[in-house]
Amino acid sequence: MPLDRFAGLAESARALAAAEVTSRALVERALARIEATRTSLNAFRIVRTEAALAEAEAADKELAAGVRKPLLGVPVAVKDDMDVAGEPTAFGCRGEFPPVAEDGEAVRRLRAAGAVIVGKTNTCEFGQWPFTEGPAFGATRNPWSTEHTPGGSSGGSAAAVAAGLVPAALGSDGAGSVRIPASWTHLIGIKPQRGRISTWPRGESFQGITVNGTLARTVADAALLLDAAAGNHERDPHRPPAVDASAAVHRDPGRLRIALSLKPPFTALPARLQPEVRARILQLAEQLARLGHTVEEADPPYGQIGLTFVPRATAGIAERVREAPFPALLDRRTRDAARLGGLLGGPPLRVARRAEAALHRRIGRFFESYDVILAPTTAAPPPRVGALLNLGGLATDRAMIAACPYAWPWNVLGWPGVNVPAGFVGGGLPVGAQLLGPANSEPLLICLAAQLEAELRWHSARPPEHTVTDSAAT
Repeated sequence: MPLDRFAGLAESARALAAAEVTSRALVERALARIEATRTSLNAFRIVRTEAALAEAEAADKELAAGVRKPLLGVPVAVKDDMDVAGEPTAFGCRGEFPPVAEDGEAVRRLRAAGAVIVGKTNTCEFGQWPFTEGPAFGATRNPWSTEHTPGGSSGGSAAAVAAGLVPAALGSDGAGSVRIPASWTHLIGIKPQRGRISTWPRGESFQGITVNGTLARTVADAALLLDAAAGNHERDPHRPPAVDASAAVHRDPGRLRIALSLKPPFTALPARLQPEVRARILQLAEQLARLGHTVEEADPPYGQIGLTFVPRATAGIAERVREAPFPALLDRRTRDAARLGGLLGGPPLRVARRAEAALHRRIGRFFESYDVILAPTTAAPPPRVGALLNLGGLATDRAMIAACPYAWPWNVLGWPGVNVPAGFVGGGLPVGAQLLGPANSEPLLICLAAQLEAELRWHSARPPEHTVTDSAAT
């Protein structure tokens, strides 16, 4: 009996090892689903049809010879800011980019675990915005409602997983870019500790605020992909101690002290939690209390953390623009952000980087009273496709902050966060909640997320069938 199109990473790996299905069959089905949803979802920038089928046949030979690897023969996708040997890395930009010579470290590790990379998913230009659309590739759409965005900037990876095109995918998160699309597509999104999954060939991405993370339908699958991709290049500047994410899935978190934080961190522009999203977060808080945890409202002492984020983010954009082969084709907002980054890239950037240690100490003391923070991932449900595409710079910033004011502080800190589904709001649009912890707390966050998942079984909900044709779903 063929695997369901929503079979996860672990189930696919098990079926392959048991010879219930071949890697070629799984990869062919993934490729057919990707093709069938090109116009409805548009999740992929690059589809590696011939290369993926060749890699699947090689995996089948290894499986037949008794070789066992965690993801041997399983199709997965990666975001188009990650280097895949022989493919261009356009990172959402217009123009013809040359193929790169080598895999990035995260991709290399996925291959070492046996995964077949079927393609590279769409992302907005340099990953700056919480939507995935632009002149380079069009609009990527949300499987739950194709009139709405899946979020960004890892929207292509989120759409691909939510629609069952692949069982799991890598994304990257510089201000919520894994957690936001996970929230808006009803997925688990793990933003790990800085350095947990290498960003090499860049030792740091966007001055250290951007990390690679995982998107999947279940906590176990997101943890399995995290374990497969985790590890460091020998020249990585951040090398956190190893964790066993998959083992944490089966661990009892015990009775935890959970801070329910509904107040957005300070921003120069207004942000307000929409009542329907607030209601979903409160329901999760009540569920955690029923599971025996102590939940009380409390907000971390963020202070003026935003003053440290802007220099790092804009200096990072300036670095990318300097490297861009076609700067004249870049979005006006990108060029404006790069100019600001040039102004802030000297002493303000150095001050912002030095401030991180003080922030670690101040916010770290909050975790003497609480084990985990529960916060909204976004303040609003996903906006419609095109709603932010043609705005000016200030209007884009206003819209982003209004919808997504909660995720970015953990990028400044470099600490782990996990998006979990929080349910649906008007019209069946998904929203999510963040579980946030201190340094290297992935195991704690994962075991708490798994406990919630066992109760709420959010992975049983599936998007409308119209996003994938019947012929591609077989």
